[in-house]
Amino acid sequence: MKEIYIVLTHTGTVLSKIVRAYTKKQFSHVSIALDKDLQQMYSFGRLKPSNPFFAGLVHEYIHKGTFKRFYNTTTKIYSLEVTEEQYDKIKEIIDKMYEQKEKYKFNILGLFAVAFNIKVRRENTLYCAEFVKYLFDVSKIDNDLPEIIKPVDFESVKGIKEVYKGLLRNYKAPRKILTTI
Repeated sequence: MKEIYIVLTHTGTVLSKIVRAYTKKQFSHVSIALDKDLQQMYSFGRLKPSNPFFAGLVHEYIHKGTFKRFYNTTTKIYSLEVTEEQYDKIKEIIDKMYEQKEKYKFNILGLFAVAFNIKVRRENTLYCAEFVKYLFDVSKIDNDLPEIIKPVDFESVKGIKEVYKGLLRNYKAPRKILTTI
């Protein structure tokens, strides 16, 4: 078995405040990470931290880019056990998409349509929660996620475990304790 990490965040930007207002939930963005240190964390979001209108598939970092700019980003981080095959499929999809990242755009219409319980899909466009749900679906991770998805919907995935809650900048990956006899 392997672990993936679901990272819910709220940066405090105007867009995140709008999402928070209509979802009535604490977190407004979701990312997926392939490692506990969150060095392989991906989502659909700002390509340039200072420009909310230039968005797409991004490799996110705790201490760089958008999360560095929005220093007080709050987070809740979850781990989820998946099979080796599921993990490999997620990694394969992310790698393929990232190689062609210029063709993927942020689904701003789809994001705002969520407020009206409407699904808007256009080819090669996703918002953060659609991206993570797509990875779950294609890798066959068992879930009952709704078709019109919000970041906080991932909190209800079967088997998900909270590992951290607080400021993203303060996150330290849990370390395994080695014992000797």
